[in-house]
Amino acid sequence: MDRFSEIRAFVTVAELGSFVAASDRLELSRAMVTKLVSALEARLGVRLMHRTTRRLSLTSEGESYLEEASALLSELDDLESRLSAGATRPAGRLRVTVPVSFGVHYLGRLVSRFQERYPEVVVELSLNDRRIDLVEEGYDVGLRVARLTDSSLIARRLAPISAGVCAAPSYLERHGIPLEPEQLSQHNCLLYTLMDQPGVWDFAGRDGNECKVRVDGSLKANNGDMLVDAACQGLGIVRQPHFLVDAALRDGRLLPLLPDWYWQHLDLYAVYPARRHVPGKVRVFVDFLLEFFGRPQSEWR
Repeated sequence: MDRFSEIRAFVTVAELGSFVAASDRLELSRAMVTKLVSALEARLGVRLMHRTTRRLSLTSEGESYLEEASALLSELDDLESRLSAGATRPAGRLRVTVPVSFGVHYLGRLVSRFQERYPEVVVELSLNDRRIDLVEEGYDVGLRVARLTDSSLIARRLAPISAGVCAAPSYLERHGIPLEPEQLSQHNCLLYTLMDQPGVWDFAGRDGNECKVRVDGSLKANNGDMLVDAACQGLGIVRQPHFLVDAALRDGRLLPLLPDWYWQHLDLYAVYPARRHVPGKVRVFVDFLLEFFGRPQSEWR
């Protein structure tokens, strides 16, 4: 028995949670799958799985081995795909996680155009504002609108994301127009809770000055579209990326504030796990993202 057959049998059993299901997928007998996993444990000298008649679970050694073995098999599959004369186009399932509002605004048309070019790639898209652990949760690529901190992931900067502070005319008529960032502390500011510091808004001025302002308000939410809608109703002042507020600014439901100040350092990134060989489906998707978002923001629509 070769080592890769043992590893593939273990990974398949662990992912499916069943020797029977693994034997079906691998098109091997259940006895052969059991023999392969047992041979792997014997060769390593550790128990990777606890097996009973009702339940299968991984040992701590098995959990560690599964993570590395899965990555190894993924690299092997991609290598064979790239070297095979018949496999000229990327294929298979591509799991992508995207912030909710950004995904709703852009990912439908982007994925449609991507699959016109790569019809054999099946995109599984998850819209979630929670910070996803790509490796632990099994995602191939994540899009993030953020100030990206250092991590073990590969990060490709796709585009700058401009943002603005704005409010409805009805709110400004009642409460006045803030002329400097410091005056925001006297206003009802609508806060996005998934920021690292929701109650601190930082700005950079066109003259090079920078400032941080402590703000608060009567509404806090984890979705930018909802905050923009509340601002349009006259509830308070909102600070959100322009892709969320542009429509309301164009039709006058919101008015821009503080024209000489802007939100610092917000960018769109594609992130994916560091591997020696990036899978072809990931590579072409990230290249497509760079092409799509490399155009002026007015052309993303």
